[in-house]
Amino acid sequence: MHEALFEEALVEIIARDPRYHRDAYLFVREALDHTQKSANKEESVRLTRLPAEKEKHVTGQQLLAGIREFALAQFGPMTQMVLEEWGIHNCRDFGEIVFNMVESGWLKKTEKDSLEDFDGGYDFNEAFRKPFLPTSRTTHNKTAD
Repeated sequence: MHEALFEEALVEIIARDPRYHRDAYLFVREALDHTQKSANKEESVRLTRLPAEKEKHVTGQQLLAGIREFALAQFGPMTQMVLEEWGIHNCRDFGEIVFNMVESGWLKKTEKDSLEDFDGGYDFNEAFRKPFLPTSRTTHNKTAD
């Protein structure tokens, strides 16, 4: 979709569901591109060649993994704070954003895709804070459990 059409869809989405900041949608869009490129690279290694224009469909769980990787690379230890500023507090919020984009026609889904695919993806503290804690602190927390 062209940039202007995406911007129009984004205005409509936010008018319909103002829970998430505009930047949250832009981020998820970029994270999806990142995830698809990663999936295409993995697939091309297995098949040796894929047509350049073919984008691989990713599942909700694959997208969550790609979002985590992309977010940590973009924001580092500030990731959770940035996401919360945008209204994203758990993996279900990513699903809500994705399905808002599906509803607007910007993204497509298969019959197997559902909002529930994003439930229980990962704990935000484990995914976004723990990688930056000192080793001694993470070891101490394990023994305290």
